[in-house]
Amino acid sequence: MPHAFSRRLEAGPLLCDGAMGTMLYARGVSLDACFDVLNRNNPRLVQAIHADYIAAGADCIETNTFGASRFKLAIHGLEGDVRDINLRGVRLARDVREAAGRDVLVLGSIGPLGKYLAPLGAVTADAARAAFREQAEALLEGGVDAFIVETFSDLAEIALAVEAIRAITDLPVVAQMAFTDDGVTFTGRTPGEVARTLGALGAQALGANCSVGSSTLYEVLERMAPAAGGLPLSIQPNAGLPSRIGERLIYLSSPAYMADYAGRMVDAGARIVGGCCGTTPQHIAAMREVLDRKVPVRRAARLPTVTVSAPAVGEAAGLRTVRPPTTLQRKLEAREFVVTVELDPPRGHTVEKLVQGAKLLKERGVEIVDINDGSLGRVRMSVLPTALLVREATGLDVNMHFTCRDRNLMGIQADLLGAHALDIRNILAMTGDPPRAGDYVDATAVFDVDGIGLIEIIRRMNEGLDATGASIGEPTSFCVGAALNPVAADAAREIERFHRKVRAGARWVQTQPVYDLDSLDRFLERAGGSPVPVLVGILPLHSFRHAEFLHNEVPGISIPEPVRRRLRDAGDGALRLGIEMAQALVRAVRERYSGAYLMPSFGRFEVVAEVLDAIR
Repeated sequence: MPHAFSRRLEAGPLLCDGAMGTMLYARGVSLDACFDVLNRNNPRLVQAIHADYIAAGADCIETNTFGASRFKLAIHGLEGDVRDINLRGVRLARDVREAAGRDVLVLGSIGPLGKYLAPLGAVTADAARAAFREQAEALLEGGVDAFIVETFSDLAEIALAVEAIRAITDLPVVAQMAFTDDGVTFTGRTPGEVARTLGALGAQALGANCSVGSSTLYEVLERMAPAAGGLPLSIQPNAGLPSRIGERLIYLSSPAYMADYAGRMVDAGARIVGGCCGTTPQHIAAMREVLDRKVPVRRAARLPTVTVSAPAVGEAAGLRTVRPPTTLQRKLEAREFVVTVELDPPRGHTVEKLVQGAKLLKERGVEIVDINDGSLGRVRMSVLPTALLVREATGLDVNMHFTCRDRNLMGIQADLLGAHALDIRNILAMTGDPPRAGDYVDATAVFDVDGIGLIEIIRRMNEGLDATGASIGEPTSFCVGAALNPVAADAAREIERFHRKVRAGARWVQTQPVYDLDSLDRFLERAGGSPVPVLVGILPLHSFRHAEFLHNEVPGISIPEPVRRRLRDAGDGALRLGIEMAQALVRAVRERYSGAYLMPSFGRFEVVAEVLDAIR
C-alpha cells in the first residue's frame, strides 16, 4: 500500500509551506538563537506559523527541526536533547494539522550538519550517518508522513542522510540541494549530476531549495528534468536575495512574482512547489490561487467538505471561513426586538411533538427557539441532536443552552467544537441545575467550571484557542449569552456575577421568568444598567396551582403575591388571565427591553402562540 504522501504526489502537484526560520526571525526571535528548541520553549509561536501556512492553503508543512541534529544542537549545549526536540516538533505540526481539520501532510525536516565531512573536515561518514539516523528515528517516532532532507551543498552528505533514513523506514523522502546563482551546487555539481545521484539513492522526489530565488531555480528545474528519470521534482526557492535594511533582513520577491513562477514550475514538470527563506503565508496563499486555477477539480476532491442541510459548514478549503451572523446575532446587533421561545427536549427519543410545536411557533412569526439542556436535573434527549433535529425540520435559528453539570473540561470543549462544526453557534452559557434538583439525586455532577468559566472558554475558542491556550486552528464564531436571575435571594452576588459574565464575553443576557417588570428595572438600576441587550423571560401561568408550584418549588422563580391572588380569584378563568398577563408583560417589555424569551409550560405551545398575538 503506497504511503499517503506518495498517493497524494501521484494525484497531482503539492504545495509545500514557506519559511520557518525567517518567519521566526520576523516575529522577534534572534538570528543567532536556536530555532529548534522553540519547539519546547515557545511552542505556540511555532504552531502559529504552521497554522498560518495551513490557512494559506499549504498541502504540506515541514517540522521545525531543520537544525535539530546533535551537531547543530551542540552549539547551544543541547546535543543530548535531539529526541525530545524532534518529537516535539512533529507533535506541534500534527496538533495544528488536527486542529485545522485539513488533510495536510507533515514532513520531517532534516538539514545538513553544519560541519564538513572528512577529509575536508573532522566529521566521519559513520558519525554523520549516526547523527542523521538519530534525528530520523525521533521524527519517525513522532509520526511524520514523509521526510524532507533539504538545503544540502554536498552530495556525499545528503547521500548519508538518505541512507540513514532508508535504514529505519520506507517512508517517502524528498531530497533537495542548494544551488548558487550559477546554477551549480556550492561544490560545483550540475543539476543533471544531482538528479542522477539523488535518484539512485531511492528518494521519492528530488529537487532544489534555498540560496537563490525563483528565476534561478526555474532554470535548475529545467536542467534537472531530463536527468531525473521520471521522479517527481521539488522546487522551493527563496523570496529572492536578502537585503539588510538597518538590523533587518528583507526579501524582495513579491507573492505575485513567486506565485507566477510556481505556476510555471508546475508547467515545467515540478510536482512539489513552495518556498524557503523569506517566503511567508502570503506567498503561499498566492501560489495556492495559481495552483487551484490549474487543478481545481483535483483540489476540491482532495479536500471534501462535510455539510449539513442547513448552512454550509465549509467554504474554500484552507482559507478562513467567514460565517454570516446567526439570526439572533443579527437581530441583537441591529437592535431589533428579539423573540425566542424555549423548547424542552423530549423525555424519550422522539421529537415529533416538539417539531410540530416549533412549526406552529414559526407560523406565528417566531424565528429563534431556545433548546434546553437538562433543566431541573432531569434526563431528556441530549441538547445538540435535539437542536439539529428541530432546525432541520423547521429552518428556525437555534439558541442552544449549554450547562456545565454533566461535562468535564474536555467534554465541554469537545461538545462545543462539535456544535460549531454543525453550525450551532448561539450558546446560552449556564452553570446548570444540580442533580439533586431532579430525578437522579445520587448522580455525580462535574462542574469543572461554572457559567462564567464556560463563557471564558467560548471566548477563547472565538480567539482560536482552547482552555489551555493551545491552538484549535480556525477560531470559532460563537455568539454567547448568559442567564440572569433578577429576583435572586443574594442580589449583590447576582450583580457581581452579572458583571463578570459580561466581562468574560457574554453578548446578551436572558432572565429567569419575570412577573413584575419593575423588579427587573430596580435590579438593573442597582447593577448600574446593562451594557448588553436583555431578553426578558416570560412564562405564562396556567392556574393558581401552577403559580404556587413555580413560586415555592422551582429555583430562580419568584411570583409576586398579587399575581398569585389574581389567579386564585380567577378560578376556571385562570388560564385566560395568565395569557392576558403574559401579553401585557410582552407589550411592556417591548417598550423597555431588547427582547422576550417565552417559555411554554406542559408543552402547551398554543398558549405561547396566543401570547405572541400581543406582538403581532
